[in-house]
Amino acid sequence: MDTIDTLISARWVVPVVPDGLTLADHSVAIHGRRIVDLLPTAEALRKYAAATHHELPGHALIPGLVNAHTHAAMSLLRGLADDLTLETWLREHIWPTEARWVSEAFVRDGTRLAIAEMLRGGTTCFNDMYFFPNVTARVAAGLGMRASIGMIVIDFPTAWADNADEYIARGLREVMDAHKGESLISTCFAPHAPYTISDAPLARIRTLADELERPVHIHLHETAAEVARHVEQHGCRPLARLDRLGLVGPNLLAVHMTQLDAEEIALLAARGASVAHCPQSNLKLASGFCEVARLREAGVNVALGTDGAASNNDLDMWDEMRTAALLAKGVAGRADALPAREALRMATLGGAQALGLGEEIGSIECGKAADLVAVDLVRIETQPVYDPNSQLVYAAGREAVTHVWVAGRPQLVDRELVQLDATEIMANAAAWRERIGVQIGEQIGAPAAPAD
Repeated sequence: MDTIDTLISARWVVPVVPDGLTLADHSVAIHGRRIVDLLPTAEALRKYAAATHHELPGHALIPGLVNAHTHAAMSLLRGLADDLTLETWLREHIWPTEARWVSEAFVRDGTRLAIAEMLRGGTTCFNDMYFFPNVTARVAAGLGMRASIGMIVIDFPTAWADNADEYIARGLREVMDAHKGESLISTCFAPHAPYTISDAPLARIRTLADELERPVHIHLHETAAEVARHVEQHGCRPLARLDRLGLVGPNLLAVHMTQLDAEEIALLAARGASVAHCPQSNLKLASGFCEVARLREAGVNVALGTDGAASNNDLDMWDEMRTAALLAKGVAGRADALPAREALRMATLGGAQALGLGEEIGSIECGKAADLVAVDLVRIETQPVYDPNSQLVYAAGREAVTHVWVAGRPQLVDRELVQLDATEIMANAAAWRERIGVQIGEQIGAPAAPAD
């Protein structure tokens, strides 16, 4: 028998590729960080002697979920300003609060809270865009969480940097160079949006992204008002401006994209760009509908993201899968517009491919990193099981996630976090609520919460 580190035997294995495949009574063999075999359980028990054997007779084993767009530290702003339009939410509430409170400590505690939530929900990789990305990278690496860290760039000063050149320089030095060679940390350029960054830094990002082979992660065509204002100011729609600057290509990850015409969809497809669909955030902020069915039919790779917990208000990729599938049907007027298996693919391999990690994660294949999630389907809420793909998307939720592995290392076992202290994380979140609550009280004239 061959000796391996871990054998996971599940009632169903859903590898995502080939498309729609479900394997009954199969096992995944792991040695070190990687998947070394996928085979029927009876055969696996004859072939392998595992140091650890997880027997999961009522579970589906799937690839780890990939959250293709979030702002992890903003978990500390969850519920701060709800039921507002995007512009009001940003300009009158989020940006003033960030100006006062964002710091290394804020990002550290917010990222730890976000990672705990994501792991409990089966997310094993997240793509982040926020200030102090060096802190986000350090926290993720220290906790064994896979992350694509966005090197944020905007024109105006914040606590992280004073101008676009400084944002780029600090990102390259303190994020990309500092974590070079770390298997769990990758990087991308993250210009915030066309309305917060001018042409010169965008052109420089294009050059650097091409030279360094890094994705470019940007909010784009998020609302009709944004697009209309951009036309007034620049004489063209945002995507056309990015195309003129040479940014529309295989390394572009365009977030939201609720305002697209047929020519723009064709352009994205022709250039091999990806779209990060954030259905719940788009709905909550009334930003519009991303036409996922048309994008997919054109051949555009579509990933799923939660956005930040300040606008969602959670980091629940199960909700995003279900909402994406249902919304796509309603927008297209077709029940087959986004089948369950394709929603799952968007939340796994679609996200991995958008981040340039498709050869490493996103599906259960030999040689790939062992980023895996076990989902308990022997529950009242998910019985009976005819098609595991359908149950995963339309009936299961993050509460059904029992085990999570990142690069072969257990991060959640029987619903308990391995690397994180939930009590400490919640105490830190409560402390931030007290501090920030003082500001809210000052703004609205309500009694302020006492500071710590």
